[in-house]
Amino acid sequence: MDNWDEVRTAFQVARMGTVSGAAEVLGVHHATVIRHIDSLEGRLNVKLFQRHARGYTPTEAGLDLLRVAQATDDQFNQLVGRLKGIGDDVSGELVLTSLEALAPLVVPVLAAFQRQHPGLVVRYLTGARLFRLEYGEAHVAIRAGRVPDQPDNVVQPFVSQEMGFYASADYVERYGRLDGVEDMKNHVFVGSDDENSRAPFHIWLRQNAPAEAIVFRCSDNISVQQAVLAGAGIGFISRWEAAQHSQLVEMLPPLEEWAGKLWLVTHVDLHRTPKVQSFLKFLKQAARSWSA
Repeated sequence: MDNWDEVRTAFQVARMGTVSGAAEVLGVHHATVIRHIDSLEGRLNVKLFQRHARGYTPTEAGLDLLRVAQATDDQFNQLVGRLKGIGDDVSGELVLTSLEALAPLVVPVLAAFQRQHPGLVVRYLTGARLFRLEYGEAHVAIRAGRVPDQPDNVVQPFVSQEMGFYASADYVERYGRLDGVEDMKNHVFVGSDDENSRAPFHIWLRQNAPAEAIVFRCSDNISVQQAVLAGAGIGFISRWEAAQHSQLVEMLPPLEEWAGKLWLVTHVDLHRTPKVQSFLKFLKQAARSWSA
C-alpha cells in the first residue's frame, strides 16, 4: 500500500462510524475523508464500507484491511509514546489521565510541577474512556476501583477516596436530618444513573435506599455533587470536596466500606524514566494533604 493516509482515514471511519467523526479526529475536512475512502476503494477495486443513514459500516474486506491498519497504528502510537518518555531531563510532554472528578486535586499539582520544570508541556486527559498506556496514550494514569490488571503495567496503591453522605442545609430544613439507616425510607436521594456501577458507595446506596427514593440520578460524580448542593436529595460527595462547602450537612458517620481505592498506573517501558519518576514522587508528596 503506497498511501498510508488513505488507510489511516479508513481506520478512523471504521472506528468512529461516521465521516464527520473521523474528520474531527484527523483534523481534516469531511470532504477529504470521503475522497480518501473513494480513492482507496478505487485503488483496491473492492467495497470497504456499507453506507447507510447512520454512518459507515465496514464490509468483510474492510474489516480485513482495518485489522492490519489497527495493528500498524497501535505499534506506531506505542513507539511515539515511548520516544516522548525518553530523556534525561523533565521536559517535552507529560500526559496524565484520571477521572474528571479528581481535577480539583490533580490540576494544582500539575501546575506546580510544571512551574518547577518550565520546559514541560502538560496534557491532562479525563473522561470515561480507558486511555491505553501500552500504546503511549498517557505516561501516568490515576484509576479507581479494582486493581488494574492490564499487562505490562506497573500498578501502585495511591490514596483512598474517602466519601461522605451529605445533604444541603436547605434539604435538612425541608426534610429533617437522617436518623440512621432505618430512616432512609423517609428521605430522597441522589444516585448514579448506572444501575451496574461498582463504586462501593453506589452499591451501598442501592442496597440500603428504596429504589423509588433515588429520585435524582446522574451519570457522573460531579453532577451528583451539584444535585446535592442544589437540595435534590442526600448523596455521596468526597470528603475533601465537601469540606469546601459550608452549606453541606453530613447525614451519617462515614463508613469504611464507602471508600474507593485509587491506583497509580504506568507502563513498564516508561516507569523508570526520569520524567515519570520525578512526577510520581511529586504527586505522592502532594497527595499527603488530600485527606479531609
